[in-house]
Amino acid sequence: MNRKIAIIGGGNLGISIAEGLLAAGFTDAANITVTRRNVTLLQPLQQKGIHVTSDNRDAVSASDVVVLAVKPFQVKEVVKEIAPVTSEKHVIVSVVTGVDITEIAAELQPGTPVFRAMPNTAIAIRESITCISHSAASRDEVEWVLHMFNKLGRVALIDEKLMDAATVLGACGTAYAMRYIRANIQGGIEIGFDAATASLIAAQTVKGAAELLLQKGTHPEYEIDKVTTPKGCTIAGLNEMEHQGFSSSLIKGISASFLKIQKG
Repeated sequence: MNRKIAIIGGGNLGISIAEGLLAAGFTDAANITVTRRNVTLLQPLQQKGIHVTSDNRDAVSASDVVVLAVKPFQVKEVVKEIAPVTSEKHVIVSVVTGVDITEIAAELQPGTPVFRAMPNTAIAIRESITCISHSAASRDEVEWVLHMFNKLGRVALIDEKLMDAATVLGACGTAYAMRYIRANIQGGIEIGFDAATASLIAAQTVKGAAELLLQKGTHPEYEIDKVTTPKGCTIAGLNEMEHQGFSSSLIKGISASFLKIQKG
């Protein structure tokens, strides 16, 4: 079924989803509507054939799938606004950080399928990892939503109780990875490269390492063993990093972020 999609909230995330789905050929522009109070900011989408409007209710009425991409403090008001024009035929997908499925479902008709999705900033280039949980959804609806987000990167279907952990590992994780790459660049400059070349080498090396795991399904240690020879430079560097607490500090950082998000 070629479902019509209403994206409520035309901010950076909402726009990235709309543009990503269009670029991936997931659906036609005419099947996507994006809402924002100031629609003039959505002109680039309109020029691509995507419908834009400031009327959330009209957008939802004409849609099959509703993607909530508003700020956390706006979500309750927006759900109450659109609730009268939603029904069990709608699939509600929230990409709002920190808002539980039960909070959204409480304002809707009983039995309305509700999904919660946690993408990261790489959704802008269709390379996100999006963690998804759901309630009251059929198998076909689950498969459709997974297929939609697969067009924007990769997906992981998880229990909602793991959403805070998913936020840390998949969203905060982008910053952790950037910090590692930054340190790599600084090290590269110290051993002789200019900043631009060090940045290219570091970023592509990390991208290649990640693709090895994703495409081959191997364990990191298996790939590490391939490049560590007896008395070689790789094992010397790895051992020094571990002596300085590399893995330990990373694990502690992840745990610290998780504790923070749990405390609120």
